[in-house]
Amino acid sequence: MNTGRHDAELAACVRRARAGDAHAINDLLREFRPQIYRYCIARLGRLEVAEDVTQETCMALTAALPIYREQGKSFAAFVFGIASNKIKMSLRSSSRRPEDPYDQLPDRVSATPGPSEHAERNDELRQLLNRLDALPERHREILLMRVVAGLSAQEVADALGMKSGAVRVAQHRAMNVLRQNIGSAATGQDDTL
Repeated sequence: MNTGRHDAELAACVRRARAGDAHAINDLLREFRPQIYRYCIARLGRLEVAEDVTQETCMALTAALPIYREQGKSFAAFVFGIASNKIKMSLRSSSRRPEDPYDQLPDRVSATPGPSEHAERNDELRQLLNRLDALPERHREILLMRVVAGLSAQEVADALGMKSGAVRVAQHRAMNVLRQNIGSAATGQDDTL
């Protein structure tokens, strides 16, 4: 789709959503929810927590729409600012409370993935994200927003208070570090994975 056309359609949808149009709100959520979810998974590393934080972000976005004002930044920067805050709140909250085991066992076997399947997926995801932990926080954020969430350099720049050129340079440097780390792991010089 033509980016300029998409931007104009998005701006019109945001205006309708701010005015309370339920269809426009649903369209915005349908547009951004997959990106928010990928971003939350990459930041949090746990699928079920990412689902919860994505939902909280969507609810907060819906509540914030009436007060949203264009201030020279993209709407995506506004959305991912909310997502970033919800992720930080989740991380703070999880560090204060211990994990609660299930109170009761179910009567029958469920067809949905169980705790062991979730644990395996979470472990695989953690292994994939371990390489990101070696990066400085700003570089990690840029990669997650650009690669995982699919934001443009300008949208990331708006969200992080940077210039788009600086975002591109930081992304390039972070990708080079990741390539070197993965190359080291493949040759057996690093046993982190």
